[in-house]
Amino acid sequence: MSWKAKYQNLCEKLHQVNWYLVFGITFLGVVIAGIVAVSFQLKHMVNDANELPIEAVVIQGELRYTNAHEIQVALRSLLSSSFFNADVERVQERLEALPWVYRASVKREWPAKLKVLIKEQDAAAHWNTKDWLNQYGDVFKAPLVEAQTDKLPQLFGPDDSAKEVLQGYKQMNALLTINGFEMRELSLTPRHAWHIQLDDGIELNLGREDKMSRVQRFIDVYPEILKQGKPIKNVDLRYDTGLAVGWADRKVRVDNE
Repeated sequence: MSWKAKYQNLCEKLHQVNWYLVFGITFLGVVIAGIVAVSFQLKHMVNDANELPIEAVVIQGELRYTNAHEIQVALRSLLSSSFFNADVERVQERLEALPWVYRASVKREWPAKLKVLIKEQDAAAHWNTKDWLNQYGDVFKAPLVEAQTDKLPQLFGPDDSAKEVLQGYKQMNALLTINGFEMRELSLTPRHAWHIQLDDGIELNLGREDKMSRVQRFIDVYPEILKQGKPIKNVDLRYDTGLAVGWADRKVRVDNE
């Protein structure tokens, strides 16, 4: 075949090539390469605290027992991270691990702010001397804080009875309070017997049954007890009717029938 024939044959094959397809594939390759380059750059920016630093951390919530240093330590890892790369869930866990923190949430706020909301424990009572109960009856451990918590009642009971004891306290203390008494301590024994110590030191032994009706019986008979003119040590209400009053050196049975 002559060179002229070969040239004509090549020209015919080139005319048969779909140039639209060639240009399309080439363009797609360029786009993909650009996306990869941009993604790589974006990933670098997201993970680089110098590119997208956290400029502000806003702390919200009423803080009575948690100090600023404890919060700063928990937030330390945030300050070395970028806005997008900050592990907010991990920081939230660290905040909730603080003794007096009940719940915490950490949220991003564009363009460079993090909002931290802290809800502290609302202590309702001391529990078994060394722990606390919150308003839901959950037991938690925290350092003793005076002033705000020194007037809280002392509650005692088996480890699995916290919610029951707190509920019993709320019910009986409400009844006592409206009648001019104030409860200082409430105990539930392993045998499920209730014991109350009032603010003036009087001890009430309620037994295991009908605790509310027995508290009401004490309230009803209390004026008659006062007429004896003696300091009251304890009152035993474990009777179907009446009660027994313990003075300094002896007990006296008082029937209210």
